[in-house]
Amino acid sequence: MNFVSKNWKGILLCFCIALPSWILGRQFPIVGGPVIAILAGMVLTLLIKDKSNLESGIKYTSKKILQYAVILLGFGLNLQVILQTGKQSLPIILSTITISLVIAYVLHKAMHIPGKISTLVGVGSSICGGSAIAATAPVIDADDEEVAQAISVIFFFNVLAAVLFPTLGGILGFATDSGEAFGVFAGTAVNDTSSVTAAASTWDSLHGLGSATLNKAVTVKLTRTLAIIPITLVLAFLRTRREKGEGNGKVSMKQIFPFFILFFIGASVITTVASAAGVPVEMFNPLKELSKFFIIMAMAAVGLNTNIVKLVKTGGKPILMGMACWIGITAVSLGMQHVLGIW
Repeated sequence: MNFVSKNWKGILLCFCIALPSWILGRQFPIVGGPVIAILAGMVLTLLIKDKSNLESGIKYTSKKILQYAVILLGFGLNLQVILQTGKQSLPIILSTITISLVIAYVLHKAMHIPGKISTLVGVGSSICGGSAIAATAPVIDADDEEVAQAISVIFFFNVLAAVLFPTLGGILGFATDSGEAFGVFAGTAVNDTSSVTAAASTWDSLHGLGSATLNKAVTVKLTRTLAIIPITLVLAFLRTRREKGEGNGKVSMKQIFPFFILFFIGASVITTVASAAGVPVEMFNPLKELSKFFIIMAMAAVGLNTNIVKLVKTGGKPILMGMACWIGITAVSLGMQHVLGIW
């Protein structure tokens, strides 16, 4: 009862922001519910004079519910299907993830961008946008303003990719009688699922391919999502070693280990086994939708804890980093497709 009395007001506020944001996000998928929620939270927090009775629930939503969202994300992953259809794109995925993380690290050192923001932008750019940031933030103990900044950067380049990539694909001469090449390109070079879907659907519409490009792009994108597992485990290990090196002997891998990732893997295994046993994949759609809604709730909480003035003032360098990662990923994806004979 103490938990309920302490947290219900903040959780309810996040829910009330998330519900219309979720509805609007379905109407405008290129923007998406998470971005709408984070912006609404930023504006609303300016109007709230006293947040003392809301803070606990808002914090719970931005931390714990975010982790629950990642766990539920696992129900959208059939490991068997991904492994079968993702082999072709795996070298491209590994290359794009590597280049993004390397660029983020180099610019972190060269431009003195804070480490946690650099990590979130690098991981978000290379893996799966908001979902990767959601999984990484609690592992590196990023605060809500750092999460908001990273989400804002990823969103900006998501929109650019969704708008520009179908035209770029035409200029570069991607095959228009098949969704294969552009599907791999969209799945490896666009960050967030909503923008991958938008870009691939546009290509299908332009060239009358039904949903061939969309199916390919989403499968490649889901294969990228699996990179959340090793990335979060490595970050947890590095954080433990760093904090011990700083003299904090009380910190252990057990304290920092992202146990929610184990549940994420478990959810994926359940989906895989159930699908192999003949359970329709549509059975898991409600859990996938709940995962998306929880992310939107968490982003509402992040917005409520973000100083929008400070965010604008400090946003220049992370945007440059996001642009560099975006260009690097796009170039490597195209180069690797050329090498592998896909394009």
